[in-house]
Amino acid sequence: MDVLPPSPVLLAAGLLLAACASPDDPMKTHPPPVPPVAIKEPHTLTAHGHTRIDDYFWMRLSEDQRNAATPDAATQRVIDHLNAENAYCDSMMAPVAQLREDLFAEMKARVKETDLSVPYRENGYWYNFRYEEGKEYPVHMRAPVGPVKDEMPTAFTDFLDENRMAEGHTYFDLGDFEISPGNGLAAYSLDTVSRRQYDIRFRDLATGSDLPDLITNTSGGGAWADDRTFFYARKDKTLRSYKIFRHVLGTPQEKDVEVFHEKDATFSCDVYRSRSDRFVIINSESTLSSEHRLLPVDQPLGSFQVLFPREKEHEHSIMHVPATAGAPGRFYILTNWKAQNFRLMECPENNTAKAAWTEVVPHRADVLLEDVDLFKDHLVLSERRNGLVHLRVRKLSTGAEHEIAFHDPAYVAYSGTNAEWDTNKFRYGYTSLTTPSSVYEHDLDTRQDTLLKQQEVVGDFDAERYTSERIWAKAEDGTQVPISLVYRKGVGRDGRAPLLLYGYGSYGINVEPTFSSARLSLLDRGFVFAIAHIRGGEELGRAWYEDGKMEHKMNTFTDFIACAEHLVKAGYTDPERLYCMGGSAGGLLVGAVINLRPDLWDAAVAEVPFVDVVTTMLDDSIPLTTGEFDEWGDPKEKDAYERMLAYSPYDNVHDAAYPALLVTTGFHDSQVQYWEPAKWVARLREHQEGNAPILLWTNMEAGHGGASGRFERLKEVARVYAFLLERAGLAAARPD
Repeated sequence: MDVLPPSPVLLAAGLLLAACASPDDPMKTHPPPVPPVAIKEPHTLTAHGHTRIDDYFWMRLSEDQRNAATPDAATQRVIDHLNAENAYCDSMMAPVAQLREDLFAEMKARVKETDLSVPYRENGYWYNFRYEEGKEYPVHMRAPVGPVKDEMPTAFTDFLDENRMAEGHTYFDLGDFEISPGNGLAAYSLDTVSRRQYDIRFRDLATGSDLPDLITNTSGGGAWADDRTFFYARKDKTLRSYKIFRHVLGTPQEKDVEVFHEKDATFSCDVYRSRSDRFVIINSESTLSSEHRLLPVDQPLGSFQVLFPREKEHEHSIMHVPATAGAPGRFYILTNWKAQNFRLMECPENNTAKAAWTEVVPHRADVLLEDVDLFKDHLVLSERRNGLVHLRVRKLSTGAEHEIAFHDPAYVAYSGTNAEWDTNKFRYGYTSLTTPSSVYEHDLDTRQDTLLKQQEVVGDFDAERYTSERIWAKAEDGTQVPISLVYRKGVGRDGRAPLLLYGYGSYGINVEPTFSSARLSLLDRGFVFAIAHIRGGEELGRAWYEDGKMEHKMNTFTDFIACAEHLVKAGYTDPERLYCMGGSAGGLLVGAVINLRPDLWDAAVAEVPFVDVVTTMLDDSIPLTTGEFDEWGDPKEKDAYERMLAYSPYDNVHDAAYPALLVTTGFHDSQVQYWEPAKWVARLREHQEGNAPILLWTNMEAGHGGASGRFERLKEVARVYAFLLERAGLAAARPD
């Protein structure tokens, strides 16, 4: 084994530990702790005749290095550095250690520890899950449907206890479970590393015992054809789901048959069973294109057939309606073919050519058709108008329509668990910045809503104590950008309130104005919480997304800055009490805006941030890279390279008085590799001209989603909130 010379990382860590030796407050009894000093080892990166020097390229480890039982010297050096960063972060936050504990206790106390989900009915059984006091994970249960179809059973039988399954693991995630058509078996998937690589096992629901079958390195989902045949997706070395296999129970994985290979590296694939129970469907898609292959469930050894051949920039999803007496089977297609905001089409099962398509819901320039739920005599359309979701119901037999009404200024409504096709009941979820998550059942014929459950907030929570608003900011080019806000009543518009501005702005993903009981710990101490619905999402339609990607990506960042400036001008806060936060691609947003306007923020939080954009996108051996070209561009093309280089946070760090920064990552992150934020922090410290601290925290046991378990996650939230409250001068404040 190579022996490394003494490392500046270890020397800094030694100084750090010495500074933290006292049990008293280190910020009062000792000089401030010394941050780790990362070794500089210049690494040259050249593309299109342009050269970049990356001094911290050495922080990158392969997956094999990370998972080795005994770390090699290079691995140990990285681990030592990350541990030194964690120690520095802990020492800098030592003055708020008690606040973190108090915040965690507050947030946990609001959680109803013993709780039940709303049961749903599928294929002759009711399913639900429960939480037990002190337990991190749910227990899944079921009961047979009785003689009266809608009558809820009085007793359920446990079939998957996640708490028992998680024993002995520092991380645990139940990816999915699928019940066999005959109801006797459950295929379920587990990830105990946080790398989003799942093992699939099969449980006999009569005995509670697992079969010997084991399938490794899967995407986590799958589909039964019959009670012996199961289809699943396998991942390649970049963690792309690239092959679909057929597994027959009782045979080893080595005997599984490959039924589909997605050879285009910009696509990934998965497999599922249609709600009509007629087909197993392989869905293969890239950012801007999709394709489906079908196999009748009664022909499990047959070949999958393409339904609609893939076309460039044709995105679509499909729904199957089985044949009934006097009516042949047919497909509904939610498609962007000649429809930027999507439309709904229909065609016969036996003639799927586009010439046979008929329009059911037309394209509208001001309405994004996001989703469709299909029932025997009803369509439920999820539509986004003016940034908010609307649920519109159409009765197929009469054409009559109605809309489900909502009244909050900022909210989100969404389709819930609707497993049955032959029903006139529609489950949907509803939440707002002041309304806890709620489950409703809507009678599609009588138009009546029934509240089945609203998540209880334990304690003295009263929604009337809080105000929610929706306002608009003017972007650089005059575009109006929506902002959702919530704050406790009594917070003045005098510019003195601390404000946390959250954003994302990528992939067409919307940041919804949802309720958070944990967030009350900020609101009750005087914070305003705001969401900037910037371009790059789809809040205002497909054009909103397209105007925030590729050559238009800079709009995402300037929109966010415009929102911040508007909030200051409107008196909600001032730059000395203004904070921003985002995760993953939202971490890219944070990195970009603190480069563009370091003066605008007192502090920022970047969770698992995608900050080394150019280097990552040039390396197609890294997970997810090849599937991202339609989002960011392919830097192997000069124009895309120069465009991405202009905003990549790591490449644009410069001498500046940067705001205080808390950066989080996971050692096993499969989405954004840990070395991106680790390198970024090292480079930021080099160029920091102010006195604000730059902190890095790495969860050495987790990945992109952070800690698993409902309470362990709250500890991570408590760290972030303690950081923000300390910066706002509210560390000693008590909640109102």
